[in-house]
Amino acid sequence: MERWWRVVAAYRGLALAYAVAVAAAGAPPYRHPAAGAAVLAALAAWTVAITVWSLRAGQLPTAALAADVAVAVAAIALTPAAVAHHEITSGAATLPGPWAAAPVIGVAVARGPAGGVLAALVVAAADIGERGTLTQNTLYGAVLLLLAGGLGGYVVRLSQRAEAATAAAARLEAATAERERLARDIHDSVLQVLALVARRGAALGGEAAELGRLAGEQEVALRTLVSTPLPIVDAQGDVDVRAQLEPLAGERVTVSCPATHVRLPGRQADELTAAVRVALANVAQHAGGEARAWVLLEDESDAVTVTVRDDGVGFDPARLDQARREGRLGVAQSIVARMEMIGGTATLESAPGAGTEVELRVPRQ
Repeated sequence: MERWWRVVAAYRGLALAYAVAVAAAGAPPYRHPAAGAAVLAALAAWTVAITVWSLRAGQLPTAALAADVAVAVAAIALTPAAVAHHEITSGAATLPGPWAAAPVIGVAVARGPAGGVLAALVVAAADIGERGTLTQNTLYGAVLLLLAGGLGGYVVRLSQRAEAATAAAARLEAATAERERLARDIHDSVLQVLALVARRGAALGGEAAELGRLAGEQEVALRTLVSTPLPIVDAQGDVDVRAQLEPLAGERVTVSCPATHVRLPGRQADELTAAVRVALANVAQHAGGEARAWVLLEDESDAVTVTVRDDGVGFDPARLDQARREGRLGVAQSIVARMEMIGGTATLESAPGAGTEVELRVPRQ
């Protein structure tokens, strides 16, 4: 954004220099040179003040933008104090000349195409009102102001989106490099240890075999985690939830997603995915060795919903309240509280012998 304010500052300076040069050349002839000089001096002082403000702050508040447009309108309105009326009506430049477009460009930079067009309409109306008639030259000037405000604002917004996309790509590249480094370290240490425990446990049998089986499951889960590509983040920081949920599919887990992107802000997407992982972990631990799970992602107009359903042994929902009273807050903290933290909800339905269904819903803001 700072470079656009430098562009506006450069235009202000050049346009002011042109207005001063025109006045010094006496075209059009001033009937009151002192009045013209006073207006140009005021424009110069305002140019310095608004330029320093915009460059230091990197932005201008609405009040400053409005004052900038008002200065241009006032300079146009004061033109008859220095230039004869017949000179103005015959097409002579007003006192600010091309400087009057500077506030329009400034508003376009700060508020986009709509703001730039609105500022152009105000300045153009002041110029037409001062001349009292709509000539071909006046119409050309108004059209140029509208183009400067509309196209200038559009170009600035397009540039900002491109910068955001470039920054997001750079962050993704850095995160991918760091992930690959961690994956190498984990492969050389943790994964090999888990694989060794799984093999030795299976060889020893008994309770060691069960520990080996658990180590093997964790090895598979960790390999999946470090090998899963990072989700793509767009320029607004939104994440495609599909890219986070689809890797959770496995031999006993089916994941169904829409054909199009399902986007949520990064933090909401991460917490939603974490809650789904916990729900699937509960299926693996409590639903029975033969239980299957289905994950359904739905993209609604006002919310994103993920349903995790299994065909396991189920349970009595009253056990959740009992576990909470006894201080065992697994589901309450890892699923319900996690969803509430991002403004969502979690609904659990189950019955003995009827499996379990967990519905996670995140409203769109």
